[in-house]
Amino acid sequence: MGTSERSGPAGGPFTLSELEEAAGRCLEPRLWAYVQGGAGEERTVRANRAAFETATLTPRALAGGGEFDPRTRLLGHEVGLPLFVAPMAYQGQIHPDGEAGVARAAAGAGVLTVVSTLSTASLEEVARASGDGLRWFQLYHQPDAAVGRRLVERAERAGYSALVLTADTPLLGVRDRQARSGFAIDSRQPVGNGADIVPPARGLAGVAGRYRVDPPTAPTWETIDVLREWTRLPIVVKGILDPRDAEACVAHGAAAIVVSNHGGRQLDGAPATLEVLPKVVTAVGHRVEVYLDGGVRRGSDILVAIDRGARAVGIGRPILWALAVGGERGVADYLGQLRTELLAAMVLTGRADVSGAGGPSRS
Repeated sequence: MGTSERSGPAGGPFTLSELEEAAGRCLEPRLWAYVQGGAGEERTVRANRAAFETATLTPRALAGGGEFDPRTRLLGHEVGLPLFVAPMAYQGQIHPDGEAGVARAAAGAGVLTVVSTLSTASLEEVARASGDGLRWFQLYHQPDAAVGRRLVERAERAGYSALVLTADTPLLGVRDRQARSGFAIDSRQPVGNGADIVPPARGLAGVAGRYRVDPPTAPTWETIDVLREWTRLPIVVKGILDPRDAEACVAHGAAAIVVSNHGGRQLDGAPATLEVLPKVVTAVGHRVEVYLDGGVRRGSDILVAIDRGARAVGIGRPILWALAVGGERGVADYLGQLRTELLAAMVLTGRADVSGAGGPSRS
């Protein structure tokens, strides 16, 4: 269980690397393996980050002053920053503040929260905690359609304004670090949304010869069609890397796409999301909104992704680091730091806002 460490080694605010190190000290090894781990040798985890580390932003000289506005609109709703808290399971095991604390911190920062099907708290509890904050509900496809429909209807009643269908988990990737630690996301961890919720299956281990994925367990393109029959909420499809799949999302009526490789947790060797983002944006044009997650750490990373066509970015692991170290306050502090970093990058590159490919230049 997480503990609270409010300051860095020198007594001041944490640097990001210090925050990561402090979170590792706060969490027991199996939880740290869950937070940090990826599929296989974790090549894709490293590739996500490497793509940002090699990306550049060009400063503009003598760009002048004026106002710099980091706000944007996501599916018609204004947010204070072009980012969202990515859906992550079992936050209550990271810190007692859990999903409710993260949602309160996000709402205070004007940031969208995407709440996981596998949240420790119920979706209704998180909705109450976030108050007037913008929230979307992430859905893992449920083999029992009645269970899935009940989740969708509950989310709509609780004031969630979009559904995020995770499309890249017909089964869980082979996650070496988690397996060694003994933490299994497909086991019966405490889930706030009900005992009938089914997580993605692990499968494969010990199977000889052919392997069959039971059709009811795996989402298909028709899953989007069914969701559109169940609800008026817009459908966001998360887990898209191939432009052909992006085109199919548009054809099936999705409102937005998240370019995502599940934080490197599914297929080791999948491309970094920043690398494929421009191809997906080109494929769909302005027909749907395109977001990105995977490897985002700093405010300058947000601007890099926007320059390549993302409307907003999702942030995962660093949110859990901040939660582990400082609970709700830790998350609020981290979101505040992201705002400061993003605004600094906007000023130094002469961008007045975050619209379009980096927004209008001042020079």
